[in-house]
Amino acid sequence: MGLARKSLVSVDATPYYHCVSRCVRRAFLCGRDARTGQSFEHRRQWVEDKLLSLARVFALDVCAYAVMSNHYHVVLHINRAQAATWELREVVERWHQLCKGSVLSQRYARNEPLGSAEMTRLTEVADVWRARLLDISWFMRMLNESIAREANREDQCTGRFWEGRFKSQALLDERALAACMAYVDLNPIRARMADTPESSDHTSIKRRISTARGGRQPEELLPFAGNPREPMPEGMPFQIQDYIELVDWSGRILRKGKRGAIDSRLPAILERLQIDPSHWLYLNRNFESRFKALIGSAHSVRSACEQLGKRWAQGVRDCERYLSPPSIP
Repeated sequence: MGLARKSLVSVDATPYYHCVSRCVRRAFLCGRDARTGQSFEHRRQWVEDKLLSLARVFALDVCAYAVMSNHYHVVLHINRAQAATWELREVVERWHQLCKGSVLSQRYARNEPLGSAEMTRLTEVADVWRARLLDISWFMRMLNESIAREANREDQCTGRFWEGRFKSQALLDERALAACMAYVDLNPIRARMADTPESSDHTSIKRRISTARGGRQPEELLPFAGNPREPMPEGMPFQIQDYIELVDWSGRILRKGKRGAIDSRLPAILERLQIDPSHWLYLNRNFESRFKALIGSAHSVRSACEQLGKRWAQGVRDCERYLSPPSIP
């Protein structure tokens, strides 16, 4: 039996979450129908475009994503600080990009005068909308429903398109975040759909590499802010050059025809994160299958369990082995 989302998502524990949504009609999300020969590859662009457009509406930042043939991955960052700065009008305008809103919100958007009682009621409703614009479940709902409608319209059918619930994993520290992002970005290489990160269509790593060549970071994605320091700018706690080097190095070893030998020239980021190279390669291959709802060092997992009122976290032993820093003798 699945756990309630409120028992898995706690911004106090971490703002970073890895989500996966899979298609019920597995062969027909984006691949080619072997029976009819019809290609559905264009739907991968649907998912990518909708994912990035929704991120501009929600107070959620996209850290990484990969759109595969029968599922997609996305790593999201909950941006509470951004949502807290929104005035009433901005909340209403953002919500109207998703839904019609209410009679009061429509009148407000048209600059029609509202009485004090009406303004009080609108403010109460807008607070609910603000919370939804911070909610990963609402984000995934809006994304999946729109894609399902388009696909069903194209297939001239009705019924369920996605599996009932998306999978969610909380990323509790830097090691878990880096491992998960690389796992997501390397999905096409592991699936032998691409040979290099820069040729991996419909992935965040291709978008990042493309803009990095011009000395920039993509506006659609949460930027890399560099190694932790004070004051820390908004963004992920890595250097973009280090992360791209890490993904490229990992992809070379995971690529078809490679035996998996570990190169002696290891990316510096592995040393900073204190992750054993052999453990890193294990994470690249098994992140989704071996790790459950809470992912990070064993200490991070146990602390999150206390905050969430959980007595035990499945997979904590794997977190102890692969994501905990080595003990000092």
